[in-house]
Amino acid sequence: MNALLLLVAAQAPKPAPLPTLEEVRRGIDSGMALLLREQNKDGSWGGPRNKTFTDSFANPETHHAWAVATTGLVCIALLEREKTGEADAALGRGLDYLLENVDLDRPDDWDIDNTWGFIYGLDALARALLSPRFADSPRREALRTGAAKFLDGMARYQSPNGGWGYYADAEAAWLPEWATSFTSAAGVIALADAKKAGLAVPDKVMQGAVRSVKRCRLPSGAFTYSVMAIPHSPRMEWIDEIKGSLSRIQVCNLALLRAGEKVPVEEVKRGLELFFEHHKFLDVALRKPIPHEAYYFNSGYFYLFGHYYAAELIATLPPADRAAYWGRLQREILKTQEGDGGMWDFWISSHTKPYGTSFGILALGRSVEPIG
Repeated sequence: MNALLLLVAAQAPKPAPLPTLEEVRRGIDSGMALLLREQNKDGSWGGPRNKTFTDSFANPETHHAWAVATTGLVCIALLEREKTGEADAALGRGLDYLLENVDLDRPDDWDIDNTWGFIYGLDALARALLSPRFADSPRREALRTGAAKFLDGMARYQSPNGGWGYYADAEAAWLPEWATSFTSAAGVIALADAKKAGLAVPDKVMQGAVRSVKRCRLPSGAFTYSVMAIPHSPRMEWIDEIKGSLSRIQVCNLALLRAGEKVPVEEVKRGLELFFEHHKFLDVALRKPIPHEAYYFNSGYFYLFGHYYAAELIATLPPADRAAYWGRLQREILKTQEGDGGMWDFWISSHTKPYGTSFGILALGRSVEPIG
């Protein structure tokens, strides 16, 4: 038996070498070039083109919400990475699109994907307000007004449990009753940025959202997928086990930190170590066409989302602790990049590469120019 185990270990593929700084910067530049090429005429990114069966449920309002969310993410990437004339012009068109699309209708009785548009639309406008590039901009008042409308949308769609989800019970009342830990955590981060930008974030909204994320934390260090009255993992090999929670751990820990909650450095590091130790469970879901078909019910769209928030979390660590993670993170992101510069993990029409590339280059950018 020992000989067999040694043989299997010897035949296991060796990890690819860690990328060089030049390769990382080249990946960022290639990704930014794709984003600049793929902006739509109306200033948005994404859309219902190149549709597959994986998003066949989506109606025009679903795609509208996804386009707003995708555009918000690209604007955040442009705010972080580029200050050229071409990129500034693209950013301006993207922000104008967001300002013209702050009213997001509920797509269906069961579909509330407009929450993603509210969250990333708010975060993009809040970060624009925080950027020195817009300190004296004639857009500034419009940015504040638009951000306030996105914030109002988040408040209107907040579940009674304090969080946000993207589906609703078609037989229930209008107010959504379901929420997920990761949507709620992304919402907390957007609210924290809005508050930092000087927007009036209602305490009730923020406190409810933070409670919803805290409620999902399990003793194992995992965070449950759904916000539940009594958080638990009902059976082995389930989505709420650590191996199904790898990306949620990162965004939830970051959200709690950004909200001012105490998350010890050792807990942050523990979550990151789990992320890389069990990374193969994200790998096996990468680009799989059906959601939750992989082990521990992982989905491809957890991949770049999780790596982005992991990068933001690494940047909160003491400088001496960061080096242990950056190279591994860079390698796992760059392997998703194709020849056209785009990075992607799960196909959702033409939203796929703009949102994936934005997550990827934001994470890579943080790794070469970390905060603090």
